[in-house]
Amino acid sequence: MDQDYATFSNQIKKHTGIDLSLYKEAQMKRRLIALREKKGYKSFSDFYDAMKDNNTLLDEFLDRMTINVSEFFRNPTRWEVLEKEMIPRLMSDRKSLNVWSAACSTGEEPYTLAMLLRKAVHLKDFSILATDIDELALKRAKLGYYLERSLKDVPSEMKSKYFEKDGIGYKVEDILKEKITFAKHNMLADPFKPEFDLIVCRNVMIYFTEDAKAELYRKFSAALRPGGILFVGSTEQIFNPKQFGLESVATFFYVKK
Repeated sequence: MDQDYATFSNQIKKHTGIDLSLYKEAQMKRRLIALREKKGYKSFSDFYDAMKDNNTLLDEFLDRMTINVSEFFRNPTRWEVLEKEMIPRLMSDRKSLNVWSAACSTGEEPYTLAMLLRKAVHLKDFSILATDIDELALKRAKLGYYLERSLKDVPSEMKSKYFEKDGIGYKVEDILKEKITFAKHNMLADPFKPEFDLIVCRNVMIYFTEDAKAELYRKFSAALRPGGILFVGSTEQIFNPKQFGLESVATFFYVKK
C-alpha cells in the first residue's frame, strides 16, 4: 500500500469508522482514484482535505465505494429456491418471520423480499430490516422509484400489484414499504442484532478480504436463530460452512445448526 493511500485509509477510518483495509485494495483503490481524478484532486491527501469539510463529496465517496448495482429478483432462479423451498422451511415452526437485508443498496432486494413474503400463504406477519453504509443509497431505497430496466425480472402480476407507473419509471406502492425499516449500518464495524430467521447478503462479500469475509460469516451465523437461513450471492459460495456453525441446504443457502 503506497503511503498516500495508507494515510488516506487511516484518516477515513478515524473520520467515518470505515476500514478500507478490509476491502480488496486493488479494486477499491482503482475505484477511488477514478473518483478522485474526476473531482480534480492529484493526491488522496488533497482529496481527504476536501472531503472532510464537504458532506456532498463525502456522500459521493461512500456511493462510489459501495458499488450500488442492483435490480429486482437478481438471479431469478435463486429467488425461486427462496420462495419454494426456504420460506416454507422457515415457516414450518413459526407464522412470522424476522428478516435482514444486509448491504441492501438502493432497495431492490428488500422490496423483492417483501413481495415474496406477502405471497406466502400461511405467513401471518413479517418484518424486514434493510441496511446499508451508504446514506444516498438508503435515500433512494426509501423513495422507492426505479427505472424500467430494474424491473425486468419482476413477474407481471407483482409489477401491476406493487408498482405504479410514474413518468419514465415506477414508484413502489406504500403497501410494500410498510414492513421494511431502512437504517444505516456498517457491517464491518457495527454490532449485529440477534435472532433473525433469514439474512440476505448478496453480491457484496466479493469486495472484502478473506479475513473480513470470515469474520462476517461468523457474525451472520451468530445473528441467526437456530434453523435460520443465510442467503448469499452467486459468486459467494461458502466452502467450509461448518467452521461458522452453518450447513449448506441448497446452492448459496446455509442453515444455522
